Amino acid sequence: MKFVCNNSGTMAVDATMKWDTNLYDNKYDFVFKYGEDLVQLLSPKKGERILDVGCGTGYLTNIIAASGANTVGIDSSETMIEKARATYPDIDFRVASATALSFDELFDAIFSNAVLHWILEKEKAIANIFRCLKSNGRLVAELGGKDNIQGIIAALKQVLQQHGYIANASLNVWYFPSLGEYTSLLEQSGFVVNYAAYFKRETALKDNEQGIKNWIKMFGSPFLKGIEESTSDTLLDEVQELIKTTHYRNNTWYADYKRLRIVATKP
Repeated sequence: MKFVCNNSGTMAVDATMKWDTNLYDNKYDFVFKYGEDLVQLLSPKKGERILDVGCGTGYLTNIIAASGANTVGIDSSETMIEKARATYPDIDFRVASATALSFDELFDAIFSNAVLHWILEKEKAIANIFRCLKSNGRLVAELGGKDNIQGIIAALKQVLQQHGYIANASLNVWYFPSLGEYTSLLEQSGFVVNYAAYFKRETALKDNEQGIKNWIKMFGSPFLKGIEESTSDTLLDEVQELIKTTHYRNNTWYADYKRLRIVATKP
């Protein structure tokens, strides 16, 4: 029997993005390194069946699998999955989105780090995750929370608008909910929320010269779609200069991250 959680959803925003997986692993490894203690919160057990939603290049999926859990990693980016399969060939990695899941068995737990804020169809994603869990199964997730990277986004949109790129500036790329908003969505879908936290996590970027500029190129590339590269470079120089007083100190650029961390159970 195949459990079709949903087969009519659209892919998340990142499915259309071109990810440089080597750059991601080397310069932006904080994305998954910060997720290591989220795995501790998951506390995977030997023999459990666990799904990693938005596994990226597979670093955290591999940590989960090392516990002895039967682990599946999914990501809507083919390049991410290709890198994950090459790096961890013994783990089951698949190209799939949280809005379109289909599995032969339900899961004891579903894990997700720094991914659910990419999925604008949040109700559909939550409902699919709920359907794919066994009774008493748990969701352990972290995502961007309210006002996440607010300074970067505000500066980027301001510069785009000033140069006449109104459509680009109006683009809605991410979903950053408040704690109350997201826990309400989970409860409406049937989850019992066991733990929820909202916290600041200012994050140092490894590129001391072009930290904000290259962060936007990596994660905010949809805002630059249709703009010539030479032009976008000039725009990003303006963005970086605009927030230098708030995001740069001691020769280091910082991203103004704010996070939501959730543990919820399917009754």
